[in-house]
Amino acid sequence: MTAPTLDRPVKADAPGAPQPPGPAARLMAHPKAVLLLLALLVAVVSAAVAGSGEWPGDLTVDVRTPLQDFNEWLVDNRTTHPLFLYFLLHISNTAESAVDGVFSALESLGFIGVTVAAVLIAWYAGGAGLRRRALVTAGTAFGTFAVIGVLGMWEPAMDTLSLMIVCVAVAAVIGVLLGLLAGLSDRAERMLRPVFDTMQVLPAFSYLLPFVLIFDIGVPSAFVATVIYAVPPMARLTALGLRGADPAALEASASLGASPVQRLWTARLPLARKQMLLGLNQTIMMSLSMVVLATVIGAGGLGEPIYKALAVVDVGQALPPGIAIVLLAIWLDRTTAAAGERLDDPEEGVRTSRTAWILRGVVAAGIAAATVIGSALGRQEWPESWVVSIADPVNDVTGWIERELSAGIPLIGGTQTWADGFAVYVLNPLRSALVGTPWWALLLVAGILAYAVGRLRAAVTVVLALGAIGAMGLWTRSMDTLSQVIAALALTLLIGFAVGVLAARVAWVERVIRPILDTLQTLPAFIYLIPMIALFTGGRFAGVAASVLYALPAVIRITTQGIRQIDPSALEAARSLGASTGQQLRQVQIPLARPALLLAVNQGVVLVLSMVVIAGMIGGGALGVDVIKGLTKGDLALGLTAGIAIVCLGVLLDRISQPAAAVKERGLR
Repeated sequence: MTAPTLDRPVKADAPGAPQPPGPAARLMAHPKAVLLLLALLVAVVSAAVAGSGEWPGDLTVDVRTPLQDFNEWLVDNRTTHPLFLYFLLHISNTAESAVDGVFSALESLGFIGVTVAAVLIAWYAGGAGLRRRALVTAGTAFGTFAVIGVLGMWEPAMDTLSLMIVCVAVAAVIGVLLGLLAGLSDRAERMLRPVFDTMQVLPAFSYLLPFVLIFDIGVPSAFVATVIYAVPPMARLTALGLRGADPAALEASASLGASPVQRLWTARLPLARKQMLLGLNQTIMMSLSMVVLATVIGAGGLGEPIYKALAVVDVGQALPPGIAIVLLAIWLDRTTAAAGERLDDPEEGVRTSRTAWILRGVVAAGIAAATVIGSALGRQEWPESWVVSIADPVNDVTGWIERELSAGIPLIGGTQTWADGFAVYVLNPLRSALVGTPWWALLLVAGILAYAVGRLRAAVTVVLALGAIGAMGLWTRSMDTLSQVIAALALTLLIGFAVGVLAARVAWVERVIRPILDTLQTLPAFIYLIPMIALFTGGRFAGVAASVLYALPAVIRITTQGIRQIDPSALEAARSLGASTGQQLRQVQIPLARPALLLAVNQGVVLVLSMVVIAGMIGGGALGVDVIKGLTKGDLALGLTAGIAIVCLGVLLDRISQPAAAVKERGLR
């Protein structure tokens, strides 16, 4: 017998040894990449030859005239047509009556009653008693309403709170009903999923336009737009909670003879409470964001003084209502989050139903007592003598920033220097490249890019979306908006991926940035514009900077979660083979976290586009300005066509940034 021999590795240059594939062979192994490179080459060459990429006038369609005619028909028939008399008018009147009723109730409570009610509700949501969580949430509520009063924002805050309470109540009910359908029926889930996907892609402004067309400016338009905007998170998370219920608990319920309805009430819904509370939290935050934004269509409230101040670049007047909105957002977020944390608190299970009813009675009695005391004192509104004006000091600080920090700082230049440099070296070349490339070449590149990352259906959708933009005659303005979105997205992903990876690998970094991200994610979009005005006095760079801040929290968190959730055994294997930290990151963590990173890109695209449009208020230009003009000046034909173009851009960017293996559950802001 001969002894066994080990196979020796054959050198790559030995005769007959298999040779590694060359660059051309590796490239041909990815035909979609070849198509994309060819399309890019065609676009570059055609742009150099043609020098102009304007959409041809022969391919445009006059959509403004029919829209204007339709608007005039609506104005003439709002009080006579059966559709309005027997359906839409009832929605409008019910919305106004409900909001007026809630405002009257808050007004009757007075500032003492409202403050005590908010504190007691927050205390009860935090678990009541002397627990730290209950005391912190109660203190947050007290500080919120005290500061709102001191800043002189009490009445507009009650306007905002009234509209928001009604919108949240209706959106939560509709969301739960749709969530029940999607959670209990596979067919309903398949039907509703693309609807919710599309609703989450659309920028906030696009919700306002059609309802202004139907209901005119005012509370009804804001109410309907806010409800529709805030429904998806409640519905999706309700469905997720129902579908994720413990099978063992459901099986036990069925074995005890419970009917499907009984299993729903006694097992499925109780097990889904945590997800439903998270959905309620998201619905509340989205409602607040939209209610504030709806000030441009006459909703009033805290958004109105901000909008007026931004129009004249008065940061001092914009900051007090901005602070009030931020505090409301933090109070609402902390209160609903505390209610969710109670579900995991083992002490909650010790309480009897009698104790729970006693605590509810204490809350009700406290609110009633505060109302009686407030009425007896005769102080229903916040006393003027307790108001402190901060407008002048804030404007002094803003003036100092403009004088001292805008330019002339050694080595770093200044805020205005950065803004001008970014516009000259990034935004202007991007816009020129998009506008200078022939329209057909851009359609070709976008279609092949969508096909490369998705499927043929995505490519067709993208081409149709771009074609619709061109057909409406908004090609150049849309390319201007797109250039800002691309620049903001590049910055967002660069910073977000770097910080997210660092937070995933270094625990103390994640602990430090967590409260910052929590705060940023509670702020309505409108609020990001105020510091940008102070630092950069408006313009396209201010809009890009606001967009980056708005989208960063979602990108960082999704990246961190994706890096952390990879299989530990894969990392351990890499370490055992002697891989360095950089090699572990490049060759193991990032490849395995690819689905999460792609989701981060998709969410970044949606959030950046939404904020770039809103930044039209501070000089962002392009489609955002058209939407604002259409809403505020009654030119709905201009605003609606710009809104349709924005929706087309949203669909385009979503399809390009969404991989073929579509994510079933999108991340929620």
